[in-house]
Amino acid sequence: MIFRLDERLLFPDPKLAEEDGLLAVGGDLSTERLLLAYQNGIFPWYSDETPILWYSPFERFVLYPDELKISNSMKQVLRSGKFTVTVNQDFKSVIEACSKVPREGQDGTWITDDMKRAYVQLHDKGYAHSIEVWHENTLAGGLYGVQIGTVFCGESMFSVMSNASKIALIHLCKSGLYRLIDCQVHTSHLESMGARLISRNEYLKLLNGQ
Repeated sequence: MIFRLDERLLFPDPKLAEEDGLLAVGGDLSTERLLLAYQNGIFPWYSDETPILWYSPFERFVLYPDELKISNSMKQVLRSGKFTVTVNQDFKSVIEACSKVPREGQDGTWITDDMKRAYVQLHDKGYAHSIEVWHENTLAGGLYGVQIGTVFCGESMFSVMSNASKIALIHLCKSGLYRLIDCQVHTSHLESMGARLISRNEYLKLLNGQ
């Protein structure tokens, strides 16, 4: 059953989501609603052609920082000093770049203008963070997401130079701030770096600090 949200600040139980993870439709992208969603393992994912869609998948694709795998070639890139990494220095440019990345099997972007405004507001209030990877003072890659306690809910990442997004993820894992990185959607390159599937129940326990 798919629930329709109204002005009330609440979500149905994530366990009631459809097989594809779709839980609810409607509502808004206010800071308060977004935080409530993430605190309950729910995230928005939609396009300009649809209403706001809220998902809570049965399984989550996650990366435990202590399970991070770094290839020998990636270690060489890290040692080269080719890239410089910063945190929260240019959130707007990171989310804008992520919105323009072509996605396999998708026509257009799911990072709508409304989404960008909502997450910039989350960032301004200290809840959303970005990691920027620079090459010779030019933004070469990065990622952004929402912090819920010691869980980093990754939203999107991008590279305009090879390995730049991987550098961002490695920096995130090595920051010591997070016990879990939520990658949401499976990709082969994240799997090669140690990401794996866990159940919704296990994910929610980690969100609640258990």
